[in-house]
Amino acid sequence: MRMPIPDATIIANRQQLIDKLSTFLTSKQIVIDKTTLRAYESDGLTAYQQRPLLVVLPENTAQVSEILRICCEMNVNVVPRGAGTSLSGGALPLEDGIVLAMGKFNRILDIDYDNRCVVAQSGVTNLAITQAVENRGFYYAPDPSSQIACSIGGNVSENSGGVHCLKYGLTTNNILGVELVLMTGEVIRLGGKYMDPEGYDLLGVITGSEGLLGVVTEVTVKILQAPQCVRAMLLGFPDNESAGQCVAEIIAKGIIPAGIEMMDELAIHASENFCHAGYPLDCQALLIVEIDGPQAEVDELIQVIRDIGKSRGSQYFKVSSSDEERLRIWAGRKAAFPALGDISPDYYCMDGTIPRKQLSRVLTKMTELSKHYGLRVANVFHAGDGNLHPLILFDANKDDEMEKAEEFGADILRLCVEVGGVLSGEHGIGVEKRDLMPDYFSEHDLNQQQRLKCAFDPNGTLNPGKMFPTLHRCAELGKLHVHKGKLPFPELPRF
Repeated sequence: MRMPIPDATIIANRQQLIDKLSTFLTSKQIVIDKTTLRAYESDGLTAYQQRPLLVVLPENTAQVSEILRICCEMNVNVVPRGAGTSLSGGALPLEDGIVLAMGKFNRILDIDYDNRCVVAQSGVTNLAITQAVENRGFYYAPDPSSQIACSIGGNVSENSGGVHCLKYGLTTNNILGVELVLMTGEVIRLGGKYMDPEGYDLLGVITGSEGLLGVVTEVTVKILQAPQCVRAMLLGFPDNESAGQCVAEIIAKGIIPAGIEMMDELAIHASENFCHAGYPLDCQALLIVEIDGPQAEVDELIQVIRDIGKSRGSQYFKVSSSDEERLRIWAGRKAAFPALGDISPDYYCMDGTIPRKQLSRVLTKMTELSKHYGLRVANVFHAGDGNLHPLILFDANKDDEMEKAEEFGADILRLCVEVGGVLSGEHGIGVEKRDLMPDYFSEHDLNQQQRLKCAFDPNGTLNPGKMFPTLHRCAELGKLHVHKGKLPFPELPRF
């Protein structure tokens, strides 16, 4: 879709902003060329695109502070962006706002083995942290499928998880502190190299706030010592329901594996054809279960899980015999999303979380919805904690299939809420799910959340239009005045 031409006021403000930024940023740090700006038009949710006013590439915290101070003074909207891997449109630009791209914040500042933590700038990739410490037998636990590319600052913004979040938690459970720049330009530090800082849990508030409260420039994360023994199992089942029941029984037995992932037949075949991970092709559902810990404990739990699988109709069982084989098993799971590109021109990746006991019901209902919309759906998800990632397959070149995919996805998320779950497990709300927020939160709940936003960003210029379906402005005494008009981009531009 052709983007609207900015009006004269926006053009004039743009030049004034460029002039002010040019006093302390080089020309290479201010992106204004239309062709180059196209690289920032969307994040991982590529269905929606918007060219930003301009892009700035700061190199240190002082520059971030001055950029935000100027934008606050000029009332210019700011959209923070890490690696751009967000799947909910959290980094979708605004026509009248700048993109604050944090890619130059790519240094690890300190590795402290005594306190088992790493201090990294926000643009450092998730995987780079593990790579920096693995020679000493340590690693960083959260491991999203995009860990080779996604940034630690983006992980904080979305509270990212990964295949090992069942046992080791999400980002919020693995960070100790952040350096944060507020919209006014003020630099603050929350937490540090210690557990449980005093006072309000502001670190918890920032984690998962999707760039609405401040810009993260530095993160202190916990690192863990690699376990003595790690083994991965494959369990194949004749149907999704049996696999789901097996997951529920494993957890009910008090066993907490490092990870439990589930893939349905469509995802199994796509992944195996893509990277030859050694998956069985005669199963309707596949569980990947990883156990770690002392050798004796791992050996015992493998047998217990095998017995549970048999009792639930498992028709295939295999245990990794080497670390290389274990990594190959996980490579197939982490490549599932791109693998589906071989069988569909486009796919829409969903993210909702449900109680584990509802897994069979939800999978059955998704099959019904698939038939209703006439679109295939591949299921790949963190089964252990009920975080679903259905991938709706469609062809954007066909007139109505994108709209059908969006409606199908909305019905899946409503289903998650209906059975006692939530709208997002780790991808965030962004623009993708913002209009579904009233399906989960009351108006009072949403108002309270926006009061918190106002405490950090009184003018509402930091990543506006994300998360909340109704725009509010802050008045003097902390009250909220409901703005009855439209959001900054009520109808999102599609390509």
